[in-house]
Amino acid sequence: MSRFGIICLAALLAVISCTREDPEIVLPEPAPVGMTLSAEGAEAEQAGGAVVLTVTSPVRPKVSAVPDWIAFKDGTFDNYQIKYAFSVSGNTTHKERVAVIKLTAEGLEPRNFTISQPGLTDTPPPGPVQDPDEWEDAATAVRNMGAGWNLGNTLDSNSGDCNHMWIEAWTGRSTRDYETAWGQPVTSRALIHMFKEAGFGAIRVPVTWYPHMGTITLHDSEKWDPVTGWTGSAVDPAWMARVKTVVDHVISEGMYCILNVHHDTGAADTAWLVAGDAGFEAAKARYQSLWEQIANTFKDYDEHLLFESYNEMLDPLDSWCFASYASLAHYDAQIANAAYSAINKYARLFTTTVRATGGNNVKRNLIVNTYGACSGDGTWNSHLTDPIASMAVPEAPGHVAVEIHSYWDASKFDSQKVEIDRLFSNIDTYLVKRLDVPVIIGEWGGGSGEDSDANVRFATYFSQKAKDAGVAAFWWMGLSDGADRSTPEWTMPRTKDAILKAYKNN
Repeated sequence: MSRFGIICLAALLAVISCTREDPEIVLPEPAPVGMTLSAEGAEAEQAGGAVVLTVTSPVRPKVSAVPDWIAFKDGTFDNYQIKYAFSVSGNTTHKERVAVIKLTAEGLEPRNFTISQPGLTDTPPPGPVQDPDEWEDAATAVRNMGAGWNLGNTLDSNSGDCNHMWIEAWTGRSTRDYETAWGQPVTSRALIHMFKEAGFGAIRVPVTWYPHMGTITLHDSEKWDPVTGWTGSAVDPAWMARVKTVVDHVISEGMYCILNVHHDTGAADTAWLVAGDAGFEAAKARYQSLWEQIANTFKDYDEHLLFESYNEMLDPLDSWCFASYASLAHYDAQIANAAYSAINKYARLFTTTVRATGGNNVKRNLIVNTYGACSGDGTWNSHLTDPIASMAVPEAPGHVAVEIHSYWDASKFDSQKVEIDRLFSNIDTYLVKRLDVPVIIGEWGGGSGEDSDANVRFATYFSQKAKDAGVAAFWWMGLSDGADRSTPEWTMPRTKDAILKAYKNN
């Protein structure tokens, strides 16, 4: 071989050798279609600490609205991902801090990342067992609540149809799968803080429990048989922990929180709590077990937490307003009497179960609903005397409230004004004075999610009537809804202001 050939061969071997020793070239992943965050928010310790956020995006995001109590360190955008580091300083103030950090990128929907941090005065929600003489009674609590709001379509979301248990069949059944199933985002502390800052004093947290109790077995693809397909009554620890986190958000803001059993009742065929003698006998063991678990989880929480026995419980005919009135032409007194009797039994079982768990539950303010939570005064006359009397146990006199719901058509406010006046007159006559109990309107609204002039006029009038009557009223959803809860911001700012107007001078 010539000298030239030897040189060429050596060069070729060198190229091959270098190629084999080079690391494998990593090709970029396909570009994502939108911006996603590794978390929607974080809660920093009061003493401060580090928070890391990973963002996946087709283009490099920009970070803004970082407050001066958080140091921000940019990252390297590589293969459509970037990590941002936030160093949170210690909070030496006596107020919780909340930062809503904005992430934007050209052509993409902006995202927010929330960092909250408790102040020096924040304490864990559970408190010591209080002296019975210091625990406020239900009437005092209701007066102190002010305006309230419902965190609806969130922890109460469920499949709602035995023939199409879609969440159970088509998701991983995580707490997030359920919490977001009806179109709402995961609840953040920042959302609750926004309501507190606006002037609301209480939040009702509806929770549907049946998907998270025992084991649900689906039959024939997606069908669930509530009798043969449901085994056990133990609540999933992950679900109870998520409920506790949301309750803690409310309590930590210094607000009242009502925790209930929600779409376990109602007209859906998944409802297992039915107002009837047979229904009560079938459900009582599981119902008692559920309230034992809830009560024991929250037994050390202070007077700001109230328990609501059940939501809108109906008879086997799913009759609204009055038992056995599903068809006016076929009223059945036997069904009606059995329904009212069952309401009494559920209320009594709820009370004795909670009280028996001890701790602060001996004095905790408890709430029972009328049949269907209906607001017709005839319903109140029919069946509420017994549960109120049975709940007035010696250890906790005066620690019971009654709840009703009241929905209206705000567009017909002028013609319905006299009926609204009658409602509050009946509340005073048939509940407050006759039964000597405070009243909570656990749900109310104007029949529309629009921030309209009609809703503003209706909300202004109804809220003032509730304030004057000493009734705590909780608007159903709407005020901040859907994507607005993630920001958070108001969906119905004018209606919100109308509701709060009656309480601004307090």
